[in-house]
Order: sequence, then structure tokens, then C-alpha cells
Amino acid sequence: MLDHLIKGATLVDGTGAPARTADVGLRGGRVVSIAAPGATEEPAASTEDVTGLVLAPGFVDPHTHYDAQLFWDPYATPSLGHGVTTVAGGNCGFTLAPLNPARPDDADYTRRMMCRVEGMSLAALEEGVPWGWSSFGEYLGALDGRVAVNAGFMVGHCALRRYVMGPDAIGGTATPAQLDAMVGLLRASMAEGAWGLSTTQSSTHSDGDGRPVASRHASREELVALSRAVGEYPGTQLEAIVAGCLDQFADAEIDLLVEMSAVAGRPLNWNVLTVDAAVPARVPRQLLASTRARAAGARIVALTMPILTPMNMSLGTFCALNLIPGWGEVLGLPVPERIARLADPEVRAELLRRADSPEAGVFRRLADFGRYVIGDTYTPANAGLTGRVVRDIAAERGQDPFATLVQICSADELRTVLWPMPTDNDPASWELRRDTWQQPDVMLGGSDAGAHLDRMCGAPYTTRFLGDCLRRRRLVPLERAVQMLSADPAELFGLRERGTVAVGNHADLVLFDPERIDAGPATLVHDLPGDSPRLDSRAEGIVSVRVNGVETVRDDKLTGAVPGTVLRSGRDTRTVSTR
Repeated sequence: MLDHLIKGATLVDGTGAPARTADVGLRGGRVVSIAAPGATEEPAASTEDVTGLVLAPGFVDPHTHYDAQLFWDPYATPSLGHGVTTVAGGNCGFTLAPLNPARPDDADYTRRMMCRVEGMSLAALEEGVPWGWSSFGEYLGALDGRVAVNAGFMVGHCALRRYVMGPDAIGGTATPAQLDAMVGLLRASMAEGAWGLSTTQSSTHSDGDGRPVASRHASREELVALSRAVGEYPGTQLEAIVAGCLDQFADAEIDLLVEMSAVAGRPLNWNVLTVDAAVPARVPRQLLASTRARAAGARIVALTMPILTPMNMSLGTFCALNLIPGWGEVLGLPVPERIARLADPEVRAELLRRADSPEAGVFRRLADFGRYVIGDTYTPANAGLTGRVVRDIAAERGQDPFATLVQICSADELRTVLWPMPTDNDPASWELRRDTWQQPDVMLGGSDAGAHLDRMCGAPYTTRFLGDCLRRRRLVPLERAVQMLSADPAELFGLRERGTVAVGNHADLVLFDPERIDAGPATLVHDLPGDSPRLDSRAEGIVSVRVNGVETVRDDKLTGAVPGTVLRSGRDTRTVSTR
């Protein structure tokens, strides 16, 4: 007997094949039959008629930071509600394991680093995570049996360095013995199920003390040695961030990424390719890394977002504005000093000059302050400004936009929420995105879900992209859109029997209404441990989400089931070799 029969579905199976009407039978957490409507003779414990609804494979988010959140939120919200059934975590060189048992304070260091570099709530990290592990395998074991999504994790280079080198991981060069110990620790972590190695060389990544994170101090020799070890284990990957990911790669960065992938014989993905028609040289330059990789027997995959991610800013808390060269020194001051410095016209002029300089890279996009929209305000002086565009307010006041923005924020003691309007929402940029998505080494993703919780909300990219494909820009057909969200990332990671709706595959399924599928607006909620805030977005048109055959969402409400699998390399992933 079938556990469940889904009748009359418009099946979009993830392969890119044309949609067809089918009955889909489930048993034991897997798809066991796909038949023409009415042709299934085996009885079922339960059935549902879904005529007019689309049945698709569960979506795979290739770049998240749910490493901590899954402990207090096993449902990986809001991703699960938007049809994501599998998440890849442990990215950018940052993981919660391994932790050296001889140094209990390393857990506190890790919490403060994650708070600074990934925008996670310190209170949530302290109150919502058990921190009872040492090895990577123990960390994975702490999640076993308690998650509603399938989740796999890279092991972070920063954690490896801290475990072996302690405080010397910041600023120190690994000795041969220390490098051997790091390689051994990486091997042990992969044997326990880590998907591979993630690392960062990005100049924007600093720890809780404001110092460059540990992996930024690694030599090329160290990075290559660790990458070579990744190739010794089945079902493994590489993920890396370098400074050029934000704008355009330097030749040395391309050479490094190519060598890392080549010595491992494994794909390397990076985050995130920003597509903007105003900077036509960026995409060809970034994809040059992929071209050179293929020539060297390697593979480099660029992640790119198919939506404009809602993201807010503030002059009062750490955000992307702090990453503009020269801005961190001012925005890192105590609030009273910060307000005084920002009131100085010469200081503002210098900040604007730095924000519009070549060294600002992709952050130049943030320098058009007239396009910002005022969000939440906190004082009577700013009453009535919420929802208004800074340029309009500045015209009324006879000021330049940045001076107006500073004046508004200062009245709120810098608590004002600011929403920058995207500069790349033009037809030319969207056409460039469609062309870029067709490249073989470009993949959708880069949500950062689980990180920067009160500043950005990338998790809903799946439903918003589908709504765009079905009712708005229609840049790709539905069948290809589903494939880009499911089978493509599943194939990159070598996920076993996931990513498509096929007989024998795990029953990770999304059922949605094609007339309504979309994502709602981002709203600020206070539902983290410690009453910390985060941005949330509800899905629209999602009827049901199943993970391993068990329903986890019905009509946009969580069922409470936790049928997810902690995916371990080798067991749950196969090797995707570049050789």
C-alpha cells in the first residue's frame, strides 16, 4: 500500500522536461510510482487531488548559514516555507565545529566572530545553541533527528586554524607541524561527514575583535594542502571567498582558485556574482576564472541571485556600509562620537569620495543616498518620514541627500532603518542576468539564509523567482526555473537520489499554485532567542512541502514534523570529479 497518492499534479520533475499531468505515489519516504492520471492501481493510505497545482522537487539552497539557527529553529525558516528542502551550510570558512576541548573559551570566540562576520545575534548564539561538541562529527550528531530540512555542512577553515593554532591563528603562519595537524583535522571531519572545505580571504571578514579572521592569514601553501586533502574523500567539495568576489577577480585570485580546485579534483563554488549592466566588464572577468579552471582540469562555479534581495542599512549597527573602505573607522566609533564626526561636512565629503572610488568595488552601489527609502524611525523629529525617499526630503530641506540622511539618522541616535533602492533593476541588467544564467558554470544561489538576520532576507529567492518566471519578466520557462532551483545544485553537490522527481528518489517535494506562487514583503520580527530581531518573509502559493515523504508545510503553516536528514559526505553525496 502507498503511504500517499498525489493525483492529477502538473508534474515539473526538475529535469527540464516539459510539464505533464501525473499521479505520484509515495512510500517509505520515497517516490515509488509516477503514472498517467487514474492509472495507479495500488491503494493508498491517503490521497489528494491537486488538479491545477504544480508538483516539483524540493529546492536546494547552495549557500546558507543555518549552522546555528537549526538548533532553535529546526524548520530553517523562512527557507522551508519557500520550498527549500535541502540546505548547504558551513560556508565562507565559518563553522561552529570543530572546537578544541582544551580551550573552552574558543566557543565564546566563535560566537563573537559569527556575530560580527555573519550578523548573527549574540544572545541567540548564547541561549539557543548547546555548544557541547568538540569534533565535527559530534556537531553533526547534535543535529541528527531534530531538523525538518536536509542539511549538509562544509567544515570552516577558520575553525580548523583556531583548533590547531589557538590565538596564533590570527596573524600567525602555520608551522609544518601545525599544517599537518590542520590537514589531519580536516580529514577527520570529512570522515565524519563534512562536505569538504570552505575558506575566506575576503578583506571584509573580521572577527569579534575587528581583526582579520583566521583563514585570511593562511598561506597559499596551506590553502593548497587543505584542498588536496579534500580530494581524498568521496562526495566532497570546495567553497571559497576572496576579495575579488565582491567586484572583479585579480589574476592571482583566479590562479589560487583554479589551483585549489585542480589539486582537489573537486568543484569550487564562490559567492556571489553581482550582475549589473552598468558594469559590463564584471561578468566576463568573473567567469574567466571558470574558463581557466576547465582548461586546468578544475571547475569553478559562480553563485548568483535571481532576485534583488531586500536589504536594509543603519548608521548605528554593523552593516554593509561599514565595509566601504574608510567607513569602518567612522562607523565603528561610539555613537556620540560617530554623530559628531558625521556632522562634519569634511568628514561626509571624504566618506562620499571613498564610497565612489574604485577601491569600494561593488559597494559603490550603496553610495547613491538619494535613492534610499526611510524605514522605521524613533523620534518625533522624524515623524512622517517612514516610506519616503531621501532625495525628496533633501529637496524640501535644500540639502544634499547624504547630509539629509545623516540628519535624519542623528535625530534617532542612528537607529533609523534605511532601505537602499537597487541600482540594477533596469531591463538591460535583467537581460544580462538571463544571458549569464545560461553559462554552464553559473548557478542560482547565494541567499546567505541564517546570516545577517536583521539586515537582509535572501531566503525567499525561490518563490520570488518562480513568480517572476510565471507572471512578470518570464526570463526562463517554468521547467527550466525549477531545474535551476533543484537539479542543478543537487548535481553540483552530488546529492544522492535528490533534486528530481523520479521513481526511487527521496520524496522531497513542493506543491504550489502557479497563479499565486511568490514571496511576501520582508518584515522585522522578534522571534529569536533573547528576543533578537530578524527579517522574515512569508511564502505565497505554497500548498505543501514534503521532506523525505513527510509533510512539513501545509498551506503556509508548519506541521511540526522534523523528517530531515543530516547529510554526510560519501554516504549521502557522491563524488563530482573534475578530472
